Amino acid sequence: MAYIELFTERLKLVPMNMSFLSTTHAYASDAESNKYMLNLPNETIEETADFLKYCEMCWNKEIPDSYEFAVFCGEDHIGAASLSILDDGETAELGWILNRSFWGNGYAIETARELVRFASEELNIKNFVAHCDAENIHSERVMKKLGMEFAGQYIGRKNRISEEEREEKEYKLSL
Repeated sequence: MAYIELFTERLKLVPMNMSFLSTTHAYASDAESNKYMLNLPNETIEETADFLKYCEMCWNKEIPDSYEFAVFCGEDHIGAASLSILDDGETAELGWILNRSFWGNGYAIETARELVRFASEELNIKNFVAHCDAENIHSERVMKKLGMEFAGQYIGRKNRISEEEREEKEYKLSL
C-alpha cells in the first residue's frame, strides 16, 4: 500500500483505512452536518466500513487514481479529504469533510491547500475542480479562499437525504 503522509502547520493527513472506522462513522453518519452531501450521511456502520474498504483498495493500486486522507489535528481524527484524478489525467477533483465539532477553525482550507500542493508538486496535476450544493456556503467559501473561480451552477444534484433535485456549484483552479 502506498503510504503518504502530508503535513501542514496544524494538521496531519494519512491514508484512510479501516482503523478509522469509529471516528469516520462519527462524522459520516451525522445527518445535520451532511445535509449538503451527495453520498452521506451513512445510515449504518457497515456503509462506513464499505467506504473504508474502498479507500484501502484505492491506496493499494500501483498508481492510485483516488487519494482519501484522514485528517488529524493532534490526536483527533477531525475529518477527511479526497483527491480524485479525473479521466484526462491532468485534472483532480477536491473534496473535504470535517466533524462538526471542528468547524470554524480554518481546517478545511488548510487541508485543501495541502491537497493542491501535493497534487501539483508530486503528481504534476495543474487543474482542479470542486463541487458543492448551491446552499453550502461554507464549502463555497473554502473554494474561493483556495483561489478557485466560479465555473457554473447546474440543476440535477441529488443529495442523499433530500427528496428534491438541487442545484450544484462548480469551481475550478488552474496553476
